[in-house]
Amino acid sequence: MRITRRTLLVGAGAGVLGVLLASCTPEPAPSPTPDPTSTPPAPEPTAPTGLEPSAFIRSSWSEDPFSLGAASFTPAGVQQSVRAALAVPVLDRLFFAGEATDEEAPGTMSAAVRSGVAAAEKLLDASTTGDRVAIVGAGLAGAAAAARLAVSGLELTVFEARDRVGGRVQSHVDDDEWPIPVQLGGWLVDDALDDVIERPEPLNLRTETLSGALWRSVEGDDLEAVSAKSLTDAITAAQSRVTDESLTVALTEAGADPADDALAALLAYLSTLSGADADQASSWFPPVVPPIERTAVLGDLGKVFEDLLGGTKVSLSSPVSRVAYDDKGVSLGVATGESLSFDRVLVTVPLGVLKTDGIEFSPALPFAHRGAIADLGMGLIETVWLRFDEPVIETDASLWHTVGGDATIRTWLNLAPTTGENILVGLIGGTAAGEFAKLGDDDARAAALASLAPFLGTTESPTP
Repeated sequence: MRITRRTLLVGAGAGVLGVLLASCTPEPAPSPTPDPTSTPPAPEPTAPTGLEPSAFIRSSWSEDPFSLGAASFTPAGVQQSVRAALAVPVLDRLFFAGEATDEEAPGTMSAAVRSGVAAAEKLLDASTTGDRVAIVGAGLAGAAAAARLAVSGLELTVFEARDRVGGRVQSHVDDDEWPIPVQLGGWLVDDALDDVIERPEPLNLRTETLSGALWRSVEGDDLEAVSAKSLTDAITAAQSRVTDESLTVALTEAGADPADDALAALLAYLSTLSGADADQASSWFPPVVPPIERTAVLGDLGKVFEDLLGGTKVSLSSPVSRVAYDDKGVSLGVATGESLSFDRVLVTVPLGVLKTDGIEFSPALPFAHRGAIADLGMGLIETVWLRFDEPVIETDASLWHTVGGDATIRTWLNLAPTTGENILVGLIGGTAAGEFAKLGDDDARAAALASLAPFLGTTESPTP
């Protein structure tokens, strides 16, 4: 059945566009035996004795060749307007969409959907009935565009590099190991999906509000909740400066110390939303300050894509490696070796793929497009899910943060208060996420468990 025309509205998401199952993550290369006279290396993190998860799954978004990062961010010194430049059609034949093209809330689920609908409207304005149209990418942007174009009278085909739809949104369903779908991509939103995506019928996806913060020192002591005031004050002051500086510089100029344990913990949390470290992110166009509460989608998000792509021809495991275009049409080179001709093509692949020439454009894209691709940053965000047979601690706090130390994972989501299941979700952003993605599964599991040490063995109440 063809999809009927609808308006798709997604509220600003939290920007955690997290992760994929890393079954193919390579083991790190062995280190050479140290010279007897050299300084011995620091010990590897070890898991606390007796703490062993019943189930474990982790991401490798940074290493995935079809994403090469999790979400775009605006680096210091770059204008947000370059995103609009990336969305400008080329010869009315080549169109672009994706969260990186959205100026309002880049890096979010809302941006992806909004950009897909906007690009579809531009394509429709340039098309005539019967045109052959291809969409490259079946993530949120591609699926939203497909839903808009499906009733237009165009001959539509969607090409997806992976063996599944969803792009940077994926629900891993395994009833034997996980009592709820494990979200391996975007899943934290401002409102329930039924409220932010207007549909003929409700999706009936389960959502829960994660609230209550627990801030702990590496010694396991409870601390006062870290205030974001120093960060927001620094951003406000930076807005009036002549040049755009990084968040690190903005904080320093405002008299704050980015290396302070409490502020460093807040910045680590911030990086799990944007994928950028504080010394990379713009203070003129900064990441969203972490919210007090998070809304988590706990249902199977695959239903969203079943709905948006229903009735549309989707070619899976079909990565596009070459796009040749002129004023008469577009030719796509796909992994099968075929070269397929279309009247117009909408490209929705992640910015990371564009930045590494994952697709060859012939001729080269206009300077404005290439400039935007080069200027924007691709943030790194990784996630690890752990399920335990018993509670790690008894607490109603859903948001856990480690202050001080060098834990690999400083931010955790505790799903027990809202689901009744002993599930912890670790969030990592920025450079730390890239390093985590390179670890083998055994080392990643050990690092995750070692990061939980501050939260073991004590019964506590959440900090407001």
